[in-house]
Amino acid sequence: MDELLDAGPGTGFAETDEYLAALRERLTVPRDTDYMLLGENLPADAADARARMRAFVDAKVLPVINGYWERAEFPWELLPHLAATGLVGGVIKGHGAAGLSRLAAGLATAELARGDGSVNTFLGVQANLTMGTINLLGSQEQKDRWLPGMVRLEKVGAFALTEPRHGSDSAHLETTARREGDSWVINGAKRWIGNGSMAHLVVIWARDEADGEVKAFVMEREDPRDPKSLPAGFSARTIDGKVGKRAILQADLAFDNLRVPDANRLPEANSFRDTSRVLATTRGGASWEALGHGIACFEAAVAYTEIREQFGQPVANYQLVQATLASMLSELTAMQLLCFRTAELQEAGTWSGTMASIAKMHTSNKARTIAQQARDLLGGNGLLLDFHVARHLTDMEVVHTYEGTEFVQSLLIGRKVTGKSAF
Repeated sequence: MDELLDAGPGTGFAETDEYLAALRERLTVPRDTDYMLLGENLPADAADARARMRAFVDAKVLPVINGYWERAEFPWELLPHLAATGLVGGVIKGHGAAGLSRLAAGLATAELARGDGSVNTFLGVQANLTMGTINLLGSQEQKDRWLPGMVRLEKVGAFALTEPRHGSDSAHLETTARREGDSWVINGAKRWIGNGSMAHLVVIWARDEADGEVKAFVMEREDPRDPKSLPAGFSARTIDGKVGKRAILQADLAFDNLRVPDANRLPEANSFRDTSRVLATTRGGASWEALGHGIACFEAAVAYTEIREQFGQPVANYQLVQATLASMLSELTAMQLLCFRTAELQEAGTWSGTMASIAKMHTSNKARTIAQQARDLLGGNGLLLDFHVARHLTDMEVVHTYEGTEFVQSLLIGRKVTGKSAF
């Protein structure tokens, strides 16, 4: 019995391995998911951004990401290749950032999420939240000091807003900052901070003890992978045991009389309204990510059912399978239309919080369902990382949660519809 358990290739498993390899190979065949022809007249910059990110995902991300995901390790090896795409920085202009249109940035996000949610979240935290905060609220000197290295991914950033007792209710944060001479002394804690334990730069949101207003401070670390480089008063603990987004390091952060120089206080961050300005610029990103996860799961389901045989024929021949695929495609197409419209409204400056809530609520719900349906169609193999769907399925649980769950979004929409707040 032990010999069978330890058996390697060529010991009776060759037929099984060959069959599974054929199924996995089928997943690499490109599928058509653009049934409303949205890609026919794409602006050149959007088409280029999509193509560059797709090439990076197919060549660099997909061959290695399952291993990192299973080990819960961050894929540092991918950063030089990601930087080489020229897409870091999203819509930010200057300092070497990509300066993309909203549509180009959205399509790049969807393509990266089609590859992996962890890497996509890393880039979202890096470019949209951390770089976005510095670009919007920092001085010119601070932008010149920090943004170029972040564009090249030589410096990793984190955005520390969420607290252990305040998730969606982030306006009531309890972390405090006290001015002492040319420094600020920060005390408090943060939770679920993407890149938090591996960042060179951490944007910390804290309430000024003097005036009660929320301000932002940038804490710097020399080498995040060297425990000896921790600034006095700062500690980070990577959150273990996650079932989704396992290849990005999210952390609990604690500040115990952490000192940050006044030169690192972002001068345009003077109230929670300024925090909201940053968050407003990132709204829509979760919808594009959900679209990417949905595309990946739909493509995998179609490819798998075309070759997987049961009862003498491919399962794609069966009515129930085709009905499920048709439903998945219908929802996916609606998500595409919603995301494209999101980009148009953002470019026009007419994008609102209610629109963002509608988009987030719809796309995260539908992508979550598509992932579940794909897992069903793949049967037992849907539980294996080799077939990618399991990773997207659990990653969608994270997307469903962050930037406001379905329940929070429904309350925001309901307040707009009725004029009454339920929270």
